[in-house]
Amino acid sequence: MTSKQQSNPKARRSTPLHTRLRRFFVRTLALARKEVLHIRRDPRTLYLALGMPIVMLTLFGYGVRFDIDHLPIAVVDMDHTAASQDVVEAFVASGELEASASLLSPSEVETEFRAGRSVAALVVPEGFEDKLVAKQQAPLQLIVDGSDSVVSNQVLTKAEAIARTYTRQLLPIEVREIEPPLEVRTWTRFNPSGSSAIFMVPGLAAYLMAISAVLLTALTVAGEWERGSMEQLFASPVGRLEIVLGKLMPYLALGMLEMLLVVAFGAIAFGVPFRGSPVALFSIGFFFLVGMLGQGLLISVITKNQLVATQAGALSALLPSMLLSGMLFPIENMPTFFQWLSNLIPARYFVHTLRGVLLKGNGLDVLWIDLLAQVAFAIFVLAVATARFPRRLA
Repeated sequence: MTSKQQSNPKARRSTPLHTRLRRFFVRTLALARKEVLHIRRDPRTLYLALGMPIVMLTLFGYGVRFDIDHLPIAVVDMDHTAASQDVVEAFVASGELEASASLLSPSEVETEFRAGRSVAALVVPEGFEDKLVAKQQAPLQLIVDGSDSVVSNQVLTKAEAIARTYTRQLLPIEVREIEPPLEVRTWTRFNPSGSSAIFMVPGLAAYLMAISAVLLTALTVAGEWERGSMEQLFASPVGRLEIVLGKLMPYLALGMLEMLLVVAFGAIAFGVPFRGSPVALFSIGFFFLVGMLGQGLLISVITKNQLVATQAGALSALLPSMLLSGMLFPIENMPTFFQWLSNLIPARYFVHTLRGVLLKGNGLDVLWIDLLAQVAFAIFVLAVATARFPRRLA
């Protein structure tokens, strides 16, 4: 095809469809090959795609934990009897609570809290043993530092369970063996040990993949705008859609490899199972990556500057993917407006997909809504990025 034919719409329409498709794929693959060569010359891209998610998953997986143990508690034993020592031993025997200090009076507790040496204080009042011998109620006092609500709730839960067990041991054997009229037996599915890593890692995987995918295309393509290498494409017969797809394809392959690495690392390092359908995971993950990469490309087209692209990528991917995806906080507990807003966040659907596939064993029969949401977002963002992509310099 001559240059006159390229600029003539009628000449393009007269070209057979299979010829136009062949030329479309040839030009797209040529651009993809160019982008692969760029990735090979720039090791920072490989680190951003493959290294950073593993490093961040390690830091978050081991650092962000909700199952807290070895909590330091101060002890105020005002009875100094065998019974008071026995109840203190019952509280610290499991290792979940540890005696951090022995205080003389409850007035010293606030000083202990202010210094940060203890998160709670167990007060055994004077006359504790005498009341037990007389078969009277023998109260204990637990003072908790409420500045950290997560820790204080853990202390209250653990202390309540320990006190209930200790009280049952004080009952006569014949009473202890009587079955209660109502007994609740719990069975925890999908995460029976209550491990925070198994809960956190799938959400972290979606969060890290969203950030790396957006930044990959946003920074790389914005760098080409800054260097002026985009001018060479404007002088070629390559179309906007061919440029968009050619630039996305290599990063999409990197993203799929990243997803494999993250899932495998989660299984090896944190014991996250894989119970569901690989087809569901990788099909939904494919469109999730297309959407995130397209979002980064759209940012680069609008900003044309790496610094601004980084800030826009952080605002549009980092914060929404962390706060509105259900990774940390249940969406049902959010205000109505933010629940509605979370429906626009692709990471919300991918977090649901990862937890459904890895932990619950779900397939596309359950996760088809997640697939539709990812496909819709990917088509929308690619269409907008293609429409905003200029074919000439401003």
